[in-house]
Amino acid sequence: MNGIEVLKRMREEGYETPVIFLTALSEQIYEEAALLSGAVDFVEKSRSFAILHKRIDLILSGNKTKQTGEGEAVDGQNAEIIRHGELELRLDSSRAFWRGERVNLSLTEFKIVHLLLQRAGQDVTYREIYDLVHGQGFLAGAGPEGYRANVRTFMKRIRQKFRELHSEFDEIENYPGFGYRWRMPES
Repeated sequence: MNGIEVLKRMREEGYETPVIFLTALSEQIYEEAALLSGAVDFVEKSRSFAILHKRIDLILSGNKTKQTGEGEAVDGQNAEIIRHGELELRLDSSRAFWRGERVNLSLTEFKIVHLLLQRAGQDVTYREIYDLVHGQGFLAGAGPEGYRANVRTFMKRIRQKFRELHSEFDEIENYPGFGYRWRMPES
């Protein structure tokens, strides 16, 4: 059984432990397969220990982005919840709900949605999204803009998961060549 098969089996059995692929396989097809299977990161073995350690710390701490402190207590508990239109994000458990139904997002996908929601109505660049996922300044892909394909893959998967619940979902707008935006709710 290879790593992707192990991850798929873990997810099927309900294990939501963050998974980072550490691999010698550097082709984009392997990275995409790992991320589509629910991995939170895909790192080549050629990276230094310091880089690996920092990326693992960022993932485990859940602090790749600054928390805004937005949220509210629920049922007398200290759970932070952000509501925006039909979306509810539960920051304490990294769970997303659309129209009351749970959206099965990976931890990385949740962080991307959270970033978009923090800046709802504003443009978020491809680079900002990529830095959230891989750490600031990390380079990957072909050429100086190669990271965009990785971001597009994440966004496609996020949209697909929302559309599995409600086919008319269209809250994430794309600005080709620039980035994405979460729509503001209509008044």
